[in-house]
Amino acid sequence: MTEELFTNKVLKGTGVSSGITTGKVYLLERGRIPINKLSIKEEHVERETHKFRIAVHTAIEELNSIKETIPDDEVRKHAFIIDTHVLIIQDDFFVNEVVDVIRREKINAEWALDIVISKFLTSFDKIEDSYLRERGQDLKYIHERLVRIMVKGKKSGIDRKSMKGKSIIIAHDLSPADTIQLNLNSISGFVTDVGGRTSHTSIVARALEIPAVVGVGNITSLIKNNDTIIIDGDEGVVIINPTKQVQKDYLAKQVHLRNQRKEFLRIARLKPETKDGFRLKVGANIELLAEVDIVEKYGALGIGLYRTEYIYLSRKTLPTEMDHYHIYRKLAENKSLQYITIRTLDIGGDKFVSDVDMPKEMNPAMGLRAIRLCIKELSIFKTQLMGILRASAYGPLRILIPMVSGIEEVRKTKAIIAECMAELSSKRAHFNKDIKIGIMIEVPSACMISDKLAGEVDFFSIGTNDLIQYTLAIDRVNEYVSYLYEPLHPAVLKMIKRAVDDAHANKIEIALCGEMAGEPLYVPIMLGLGLDEVSMNPYSIPRIKKIIRGIDQSHCRELVEEIMKKDSAKEGEQFLRNAMSRVFPNDFIKCYDE
Repeated sequence: MTEELFTNKVLKGTGVSSGITTGKVYLLERGRIPINKLSIKEEHVERETHKFRIAVHTAIEELNSIKETIPDDEVRKHAFIIDTHVLIIQDDFFVNEVVDVIRREKINAEWALDIVISKFLTSFDKIEDSYLRERGQDLKYIHERLVRIMVKGKKSGIDRKSMKGKSIIIAHDLSPADTIQLNLNSISGFVTDVGGRTSHTSIVARALEIPAVVGVGNITSLIKNNDTIIIDGDEGVVIINPTKQVQKDYLAKQVHLRNQRKEFLRIARLKPETKDGFRLKVGANIELLAEVDIVEKYGALGIGLYRTEYIYLSRKTLPTEMDHYHIYRKLAENKSLQYITIRTLDIGGDKFVSDVDMPKEMNPAMGLRAIRLCIKELSIFKTQLMGILRASAYGPLRILIPMVSGIEEVRKTKAIIAECMAELSSKRAHFNKDIKIGIMIEVPSACMISDKLAGEVDFFSIGTNDLIQYTLAIDRVNEYVSYLYEPLHPAVLKMIKRAVDDAHANKIEIALCGEMAGEPLYVPIMLGLGLDEVSMNPYSIPRIKKIIRGIDQSHCRELVEEIMKKDSAKEGEQFLRNAMSRVFPNDFIKCYDE
């Protein structure tokens, strides 16, 4: 390749932590360590099991040492990620599984570990939800750490001594432990070939507030040490060896974003109200209790979506009623939140490591999952519902049922909740007898009968991620058809409008909690359609509030009417982008061409 190819070379990935930085590259070349797959004699079995147990002990010591040296209070709140890795490594089920494979198959420890991790990863790789799929990445980090200890006796940290000045780390991947150890005096950002927004590494990057872009694909093969690089963590853009003019443009944008961030923290506490007085509730989507502090900092009125799947996937046995109760009670007792929406289990039985014996399905995304699974596996469902109901005595919890496709599912669910209430009453346990029950509108059939469904529940919540996917018959994680994932497709907008109109006709509120909610460009759509609530990643809230406060709902209604007349999503988006640029000329800055 010629040097010209590396001048102003723009790469696109996923921006996972806001901000812009420019610096010299520190290339972390740390490929997967090859392992020898060896059959062993009976007399060597104990040697291999001992080697594995020593590696487990060493890994736990390394991770605990990392926890103890975290210098930043804000980052220390995320030490639970390290705890998660420690819990998995020292889990008897995991350790015994590897030891059993060594003894049964008469193979070396590295090979046995590889087999066990691969088996666990198979469950995670099938998961459609990006957050849950990323939890499998934690297993890969654990695998890498243990293999390095067994094969090379190496730690997998970053050698800061070889860095000069502030550097930007470029790596195939970074573990959460790597990220937590980043010294902000010597590192100003990072870029990786792989990864997603919901990985633990990305969560830590946001806590550190350093620009980060992941999932770039092949940057490690295109770059060398001491190259100059720009990271735009908002746009998900990386520029290799930018010209002086491009650096100047991004410096201006960097200054703008710093000022904007200060403004956002001020805006976070303001009311989400349009210029003509329409109030749109703005809530947060979270998965972990540790994120509640962020929810408060960025100004959410409540939690519009608490995903409960991690409660199941972070352990080898099913959670008990008390496990659920303790988690939901901690949420409920937070007095700064006006409402807390607990979504019941939203995965299929094939995702459990154990305890649920389910048949293999050709298409699990449309199979026995979410409320369908819960109705079939009543003991699992009731255990979660009892935990939610018990915790409802302590704060404004409400129940959200996912993937409803028909009215019978709703009535059956309500009957099950009534049974749980009767059982709690017989035990004289306290709970909120008037707890609100809502359903997710994410299946086209639910939109088409939303008038009937609205008479059965207290609120709707539109899950645009699945609604768009199911309406347009596309798999959004399939790279060949992902370009068809269009929130402004006329069919999608008509379905949302129908659900909103039917909800209001039946005097119930309707929220939107998909990724669409956190995109500033779509705020006029949400306002113009008349939604009551939106819910998003907490970090998106101030920007969304700013747009809400800077526009009239009456104008948004006019925009929606015009967009609904367009023939395609592309036409609608271009029209909307032009309109938004006129109202907010400084909030959609781009320093490069698509």
